[in-house]
Amino acid sequence: MEKPLCVVAGFGPGNGAAFCRRFLQAGYRVAILARDKDRLMEYAEASDDILPFPCDLSDPEATTSVFESIIGSAGIPDVLIYNAGSGMFGQALDVSLEDFESAWRINALGLLASSKAIASGMLQRGSGCILVTGATASLRGGANFAAFSAAKAAQRNLTQSLARSLGSRGIHVALVIVDGVIDLPRTREMFADKPDSFFLRPDAIAETFYQLSIQHASAWTFEIDLRPSGESW
Repeated sequence: MEKPLCVVAGFGPGNGAAFCRRFLQAGYRVAILARDKDRLMEYAEASDDILPFPCDLSDPEATTSVFESIIGSAGIPDVLIYNAGSGMFGQALDVSLEDFESAWRINALGLLASSKAIASGMLQRGSGCILVTGATASLRGGANFAAFSAAKAAQRNLTQSLARSLGSRGIHVALVIVDGVIDLPRTREMFADKPDSFFLRPDAIAETFYQLSIQHASAWTFEIDLRPSGESW
């Protein structure tokens, strides 16, 4: 029997790599998507079950095309983790229109293009899971978050719309709001004076995503927030 397939759309050394590890551990094949082809190819050397697909998820045509390739070569995904995001920071009068549109493209348009590309196959099969990495910025518009908060709010509302339209048809859609600083070597350097309780550990985040993916349909979660114990909220 062929292994189930998880797609991590928006792969990087933090959460993306942790998602990949967790689903590999659970017996999945994992397709990883990002713009950096070299990083993808290097990471894929670790396992035959890691399938690299270079893609700019802010480009809907490229996104549709790469999902066609994934489905053609590996089948309909069982789980899509939409982890792509971009932090365009600045006040509303300072942020450029191009940056505003770019943030919306990667956070919202890319999610829609990815979901549309796989939804028909999931619906035909009668099962599937779409998990989205969100942010607290989706809930409030901070002064310096004009582009990012607007894009994340659009992403959250789109995710909710997907959940309401697809849930009764067998597809679990959920949003994970990640609130805090991810524990990475570069963030440890940036916040060298902070204790461990200040950081979100990628493997702990990935565990929550995995548990969401196996929830029973009688008790599905739509939205959950994750933050380290030291985060002020």
